[in-house]
Amino acid sequence: MKDKNIIVLMGGPSAEAEVSRRTGTAICEALISMGYKAETLELNGETLIQDLRERNCDVVFNAIHGRFGEDGALQGLLEMAKIPYTGSGIMAHAVGMNKKVSKDVFKGAGIPTAISKSYDVSIQTVEDIATDIKTSFSFPVVVKAATQGSSLGVIIVKSENELSAAISDVTKYGNVMIAETYLDGHEFTVSVLNGKALPVIEIRPHSGEYDYKTKYTAGASDYLVPAPISDTLTSNMQRIGETVYNELQCSGTIRVDIMTDSKDNVYVLEVNTIPGMTATSLVPKAANAIGISFPELCENILLSAGLNKF
Repeated sequence: MKDKNIIVLMGGPSAEAEVSRRTGTAICEALISMGYKAETLELNGETLIQDLRERNCDVVFNAIHGRFGEDGALQGLLEMAKIPYTGSGIMAHAVGMNKKVSKDVFKGAGIPTAISKSYDVSIQTVEDIATDIKTSFSFPVVVKAATQGSSLGVIIVKSENELSAAISDVTKYGNVMIAETYLDGHEFTVSVLNGKALPVIEIRPHSGEYDYKTKYTAGASDYLVPAPISDTLTSNMQRIGETVYNELQCSGTIRVDIMTDSKDNVYVLEVNTIPGMTATSLVPKAANAIGISFPELCENILLSAGLNKF
């Protein structure tokens, strides 16, 4: 790989573009420190293949969060152009990015996930959705956009009076939304690298809510790795993380976000097929806990490029 031209693709049109740029810059610097020929490239969908050809790209390191990079679109384009890329293939991204579809997969595979219902504002009014949520769930209830990451479009609704406004807010990100039972336990994440779960991390946000601002503000949360939980609970979470990886037919690295309830029952919230790789990101923290440095982690992901693709 060290004689290959590696393009770290970042940015793009999604609401997570700035986080993607941070991820891409960090990855590029790490690869260069390991002796690889790497450079970053801002995603322009209309000219992407031309841009890659002009740079004599041999491998794409995908650092795009959200739309195009994390929904299968980029993977399909690169496969048609026969350009190897890091991470999972089309199906894993398409399923992982859509919370409605991924929840259906979790349920079908016996992976525990919180009780939820999906709604579509293109065929239902906000008032009708609100009425059904009030009937189907108790408060607080979580409402979230179906196709966003980084906790964008996620609102914990504490009372009926807040519900209609919350529905309107989350559906600004897309027509489909999810309502989900609020879990009153603790928040964890399991990173999976090449099919093997890394140490479990417990997330303790100082604000009490792990939202977009908290995720990307240094010092806003405590990350306990390995999580101070029993060996049984740790093994259960790691097994679930690996099951998600296998069921979605993933490659490279993913991150599975998990919540417990007050009785320590475990529920998968979602899967992130392009996890963040910034200074505050969780996959690097988990890898570091078992002696894998950030540059080594990036190299490990790079070396999986092209596997299980075309």
